[in-house]
Amino acid sequence: MVDIYTKPKISAAQIVLLFSILVLVVVVGIPVILIFLTAFFEDGKLNIPGFLQILKDPDTYQALWNSLVIAFGTTLVSTSVGVFFAWLVARTDLPFKKTMKALFLVPFMLPSFIGALAWKVLLSPRAGYINKFLMVLLGLDTAPIDIMSMGGIIVIESMYLFPFVFLQVESALERMDPTLEESARISGAGLLTITRKITLPLVLPSILSGALLVALYSLAHFGVPAILGTEKGIYNIPTKIYERIYSSGGSFRAIRVGTILSTILVISAALILKAQDFLLKKGKYQIIAGKSMRPMLLKLRALRTPLLIVSILYIGITVILPTVTIFLVGGLKTYGLSFETKNLTWANYLEIFRWKMTKDAIWNSVYLSLGAALVTMLAGTMISYVIVKSRPKGKFILELLGVLPFSLPGTVIALGVILTWSGRFGINIYNTPWIIFVAYVARYMAFSLKSNSAALQQVSDSLEEASRACGATHFQTLKNIVLPLIRPGMISAFFLIFLPALRELTTSVLLYGPTTRTIGVAIYALNEDGETVRAAALASVALVIILIGETSIRKFLARLQKQE
Repeated sequence: MVDIYTKPKISAAQIVLLFSILVLVVVVGIPVILIFLTAFFEDGKLNIPGFLQILKDPDTYQALWNSLVIAFGTTLVSTSVGVFFAWLVARTDLPFKKTMKALFLVPFMLPSFIGALAWKVLLSPRAGYINKFLMVLLGLDTAPIDIMSMGGIIVIESMYLFPFVFLQVESALERMDPTLEESARISGAGLLTITRKITLPLVLPSILSGALLVALYSLAHFGVPAILGTEKGIYNIPTKIYERIYSSGGSFRAIRVGTILSTILVISAALILKAQDFLLKKGKYQIIAGKSMRPMLLKLRALRTPLLIVSILYIGITVILPTVTIFLVGGLKTYGLSFETKNLTWANYLEIFRWKMTKDAIWNSVYLSLGAALVTMLAGTMISYVIVKSRPKGKFILELLGVLPFSLPGTVIALGVILTWSGRFGINIYNTPWIIFVAYVARYMAFSLKSNSAALQQVSDSLEEASRACGATHFQTLKNIVLPLIRPGMISAFFLIFLPALRELTTSVLLYGPTTRTIGVAIYALNEDGETVRAAALASVALVIILIGETSIRKFLARLQKQE
């Protein structure tokens, strides 16, 4: 007889599925839903007039206009620079191409707000070192260059975002079938004609993909507009959200205004992602042939050396000059002094490790990014397993919830986390490190899902089936077979989360408390307080930590690949 009272057993797969749903709903779903509810509802009632009133505010309109202008300008400049250098590295006989390719990716690894701080020191209209030099040299009464402007913001953002375009276009150019270009060359077409009518149209999907990613990032960018724009009254949507909330002391009214502004960013981001999807589907150009063949390199001849010099100068101006400036300013006894030996001291750097605020900021950044990377990597592994191997009904929702925060601006994620974890559900972690930790987990979950999903898709289902057939439990199969095989993907996910979280500013700037500043927030706060030398010293320390982290990670991953 069958015991009708026997409770059905819950399998390990079901537990993993329930855990995955719970994590994504709590960490991602609820914060995003609360943003929209707070924006459109007031006192439990739909309040469209109140929503529209905020949108009609001249400040809101101006911030939106600034955001769009900055995003458009940055996209245009970044795409032009990225495509040019990608073509130069992939399709010409430029000397030292491997070295140049690595150097062109360096700006992507550096925090853009630190670069903005350096350029403010060099080109601010009142005290910029380059401006002061040019005024003396040319006998001018006013500074010839004002970096603290819309144009300045666009140029500096482009310096750090062009690698998005460079990476995608360079990869496409290296893999494309050269047949059409060679046919055009045989027919007598010149270099410019071939590039304009054949090469660029063939890699158009990659150009568009990189350009739209730049637009998405620029639209939601906080650091560069905050450092170069707010002093001159230039606000974009993220900096306006920050200004509204902190000028009111974090009142709920200001937070509601922030959620309304956030919906504008969300809608804009959604439109950009939809445009990317539409354009990529429209532009399915087959650029990779079945045969293994590499495009013929174009000979630059007399332009070879000049173009190498142009490339080196670009790297020198965009990477080396601002980095050296940050280290030199961090060593000045007083801001504004010349960079002479008598004016430089190590005391500022030593003070960074003695001063409580900066010590706490370094410690907070390290342990929050390490903790968030570990937890997000483990949670992402479980969720990826459910999506790839269990394939439950509605797995699309899990994928959407996992990737959604990466598509949303950091300020939007921060507001959602504030609304969720400030006592609404009986848990109040506002002004504690935990709220930043939760935001990091939500923000970087997409990195873990992408990396682990790719690794899991390479593991054949037959391995698990063989293990189960031999009597192993689901847990034993995961522990002894699946996890060892996807270990490289898990490690990659860990580092993909750790480094961006270590230098993060956009999300944590709305979440920090008196004792929970991160490195990015501390640098920004010091700069806002006029402590430029201390801000530069802490930025220098941050760059060293990032450089050590990047180098260690590369060596570790290289050693891991050799072992396999």
